[in-house]
Amino acid sequence: MYAALTFAQTPFRVVVETPDHKPLRGATVEIQGLMQSTDHEGTASFNNVRPEASTLKVRYIGYGAFAKHVDPTQEHTIRVVLQPTHRITGDVLVMATRASEHAATTFKNITKEDLRRTNLGQDIPFLLDQTPSVVVGSDAGAGIGYTNMTIRGSNSQRINVTLNGIPLNDAESMGSFFVNLPDFASSTESIQIQRGIGTSTNGAGAFGASLNIQSDGLETTPYAELNNTYGSYNTWKNTVKVGSGLINNKFAFNGRLSRISSDGYIDRATSDLKSFYVDAGYYGSKHQLKATVFSGKEKTYQAWDGVPEELLETNRRYNGFEYANQTDNYIQTHHHLHYNYFASEQTTLNVALHYTRGQGYYEEYKTDESFTKYGLAPITIRDTTINTTDLVRQRWLDNHFYGTVFSLSHKVNERHSLIFGGAANQYRGDHYGNVIWAQYASDSQLGDKYYFNDAEKNDINVYGKWNGQFGDLRVYTDLQYRFVDYTFEGFDHNRELADINVKHHFFNPKLGATYMISPRSNVYGSYAYGSKEPVRDDFVASAANARPKAEKMHNVEAGYRIRTGAINLGANVYGMFYKDQLVLTGAINDVGASIRENVPASYRIGFEFDGAWKMSEQFHWKATAGLSENKIKNYTEYLSVLDENWEPTGAPQVANTYRSTNISFSPSVILSNELSYYPVAPLELALASKYVSRQYLDNTSAQARSVDPFFVNNFRIRYGFSLLGIQHIDANLAINNIFNEKYESHGYTYGGIAESDGSRIFGNAFYPQAETNFLFGLNVRF
Repeated sequence: MYAALTFAQTPFRVVVETPDHKPLRGATVEIQGLMQSTDHEGTASFNNVRPEASTLKVRYIGYGAFAKHVDPTQEHTIRVVLQPTHRITGDVLVMATRASEHAATTFKNITKEDLRRTNLGQDIPFLLDQTPSVVVGSDAGAGIGYTNMTIRGSNSQRINVTLNGIPLNDAESMGSFFVNLPDFASSTESIQIQRGIGTSTNGAGAFGASLNIQSDGLETTPYAELNNTYGSYNTWKNTVKVGSGLINNKFAFNGRLSRISSDGYIDRATSDLKSFYVDAGYYGSKHQLKATVFSGKEKTYQAWDGVPEELLETNRRYNGFEYANQTDNYIQTHHHLHYNYFASEQTTLNVALHYTRGQGYYEEYKTDESFTKYGLAPITIRDTTINTTDLVRQRWLDNHFYGTVFSLSHKVNERHSLIFGGAANQYRGDHYGNVIWAQYASDSQLGDKYYFNDAEKNDINVYGKWNGQFGDLRVYTDLQYRFVDYTFEGFDHNRELADINVKHHFFNPKLGATYMISPRSNVYGSYAYGSKEPVRDDFVASAANARPKAEKMHNVEAGYRIRTGAINLGANVYGMFYKDQLVLTGAINDVGASIRENVPASYRIGFEFDGAWKMSEQFHWKATAGLSENKIKNYTEYLSVLDENWEPTGAPQVANTYRSTNISFSPSVILSNELSYYPVAPLELALASKYVSRQYLDNTSAQARSVDPFFVNNFRIRYGFSLLGIQHIDANLAINNIFNEKYESHGYTYGGIAESDGSRIFGNAFYPQAETNFLFGLNVRF
C-alpha cells in the first residue's frame, strides 16, 4: 500500500481509493480518537483535529489496513490507496489451496496472533494442539526435536502440508518433518487446517487433513524483533527478526535468524536446531515478485526406541542409546520464487518455482554386527575365525526436490469464479551407508558404501475449480488429475535388492454446497474422492509377492457454522470410507518409522465441535471436541512363531481374524478446553486442557497393547506493554502439565506366538511426555 500526500488550504481530509483510483465508500478513518466513514467520494473530513502529530488509521474489509504518523498542520489532505488484502498479505500465494470463509469443507484458521500466544520454541504440531481432533507427541518428550501429530487418527504421512502453496511433504516417506524447519512459526502469517480430503490440490494426496502454511506477509513499516525463551531441560530459543517495511512503495525484505536448543525430557534426547529465513519482494499494482530462502539445520540425539513398558514406573526418562554421537543430522534449504500478475480486478496469475536441497545422516553404534551384513569377509587370525564386529555406521540421505506450481484465478462475474492450476515436481534422492569405524575392519576401504539405492519420483497434477452463487446457495466443484511415476533401484539398508517402478493415474473429484442461513450463519455439505500411493517404506517392508496397493477414500462432510459478536462456533459430522487403507501395524522399523499394511475395508466416522465464546471483556472460552468410531472390517493379522529368544522359527505364520476392530492410534474421544481471563487489558491468564482417550498400538483392540487415556493441563500468563519508546514488549510464561500427569503420547508393540506353548507374547514401548515444566519468553519489537 502507499499514501500520496497533497497540500491544500482546506480542513483536514482523508481520501481513500483502490489501486485503480476508484473511491472507497464506507472505509473507517481514525485520528486522535475521532472516527468517520468515507462518503461516496471516498472522503472523510475532520474540522476539530488538534494541531499535533498523530497516528492516522484507515480500515476497510477486504483491504490491508493503513497506519501512518502524520502532522495535520503540515498535511491538510492525505490520499490513501488501499490494496486488496490478498495482495498485501501474500494470500494470493495460497488462495488456490485454501478454503474460503464460507467453503463447503471443514477447516480451522490459525492467525499470527494465535501463534504468538503459544510460540515459545516448540515444534509447529504443539502449537496446533488446541484444534479439533489433533493429538501431538514428541520423541524427546518436551515438544522440541522430533515431534508427531495425528488428525482424525491420521499421521503425518496422510497430512498434506504446503508452504505458500509449495509441497513440504517428503516425496518418498510423505511425512513432514518440522524438526528440519525449526522456529518456522516465527515466520508464519497464518495456518489453515483442512480436515478430511479438503480442497488442497498440491503435493501428496491428503487422507486425513491438510496444513496450508503462509509465511510472513508484507509489513509496510520497518521493524526489528528480539524473541528469547528459556525453560525446563535447559531449553533456549533465540530469534532475531528484521524487516525493511515498504521502500518507495514497491520493495520490501524480511530476515530471521533462530537458534533452539534443549536437553530434552528423555535422557540424552538433546536438540541443537538452527535456522534462517530471508525474503525480498517487489510489490507493484500489477506485478509482484517475491523470492524466499529458508533453511534449517538439526542435530538431535536419537530417542526413537522409546521406553520399555516395564521401566515406565521406575525410569520413565530412560534412553537405551548411550553412544556419545548417536545422533540424527540433517540440513534442508528451501528456495521459492513467486510471481503474481494482477491482470485485472477479476484475473490473477500465480506462478512459483521451487527447489529444496536436503542432505544428512544418522550415526549409530552397533555391537556384534555380522560382517556379511556389510558385504565384508570374515577374518581368520591363526585358528580363530571372527565373523562379527562392533562398529559405527552412518546412513545417508542426499536429495533434491524441484518443480513449479501455478494457478490462474478468474472472477467471471459477481456469482461465478474459476481457478485453473497444477504442479509438476521431481524428486531425486540417494540412500547409502558408510561404516566410519569398526573394531575389526575386515577388507573394507575408506569411503566404501555398504549399500546404495537411488530414487526418482515425478509427480504431475492439473485441476480446475468452479465456484458459483445462486442466491443464498454457494456451490463448488474441484476436479484434479494426478500422475505419479516412482522408481528406486539398488540395495536397501538390509543389502537386499530393491528395484521398484510404479505408475499411478489418479482422478480426484470434489463437490460441495453451502447455504447461507444469514450473513452470520450457514450449513454446508461436501463429497470428495481421493487416491494416494504407498510410500517407500511400504515397499521395503513388504514381501515380494504382497506389494502394497494404492489406497482410495470417499469423504463426506456436513456442518453448521455461526459467527456473532460474542460467539463463533462450528459443528460437523464426517465419514471417511476407505478401500485398501494403509494402516499402522503397531510395529516400527530400525529407525523408529511405523510399518503399515493394506486392509481391504475400513472407515472413520465422527462428530466435531469447535467453539469460542466471549463471555465478557474479562472472560473468553474456547472448546473443541472430536468423537469418532474408527473401524476395520474383517481384519486378519499374521503372527510369526518365535523361539525362546524371540527369533522367528520359520514355522508357518498364525492368522487371527477380527470381524470388526479399532484402527490403531485412532482415539475415539479428543477434547480440548481453554479459558482465558483478562483482569486488565494487557494481562492474560489462560488454562488450556486436553483429553485423549485410549489409543490401541495395533489393530486388535487389545487393552494390553494400548496407550492409556490422558488428561493434561497447561497454564499460561502473558503480559504486553510498551516502555522507553519500544513499540511492544511481550512477556509470556507457560507452565505445562501443571498437575504433573505422567502420560505417554504414543508407542509401539512387537511379538508373536511362543513356540513353546502357542501363547501370544508381546512387548510394548512408549514415548513418555514431560512432567511439569515451564517456558518463559520475552519478545521485544522495535
